[in-house]
Amino acid sequence: MTTREYKDYKDLKKENLRDNMTNLELVLNMLAEASTTEISKEKNPETFEENKTVAQKGGKVADAARKQLESTTGKKVLTSINARELRKGLDSNSIEE
Repeated sequence: MTTREYKDYKDLKKENLRDNMTNLELVLNMLAEASTTEISKEKNPETFEENKTVAQKGGKVADAARKQLESTTGKKVLTSINARELRKGLDSNSIEE
């Protein structure tokens, strides 16, 4: 998904996408970024196209991890849940003292 598609999926207008990700979504995003950094160190891309290819390869690492996790758990990692909905869930599940 592109960033815009992901924001639309989560029904976000101007909100920060990262602020509206679940822990698993954040971890996979970080894996993609870290993988891209490591691949970049090895490949030393110089042009925009080379950098774009490196970024795509980093994304594929995280995509493979996501698919493996989904296959193992039987549950989707990407969710349309946003921070507003996460807060509602926390409020309704809070323990009364």
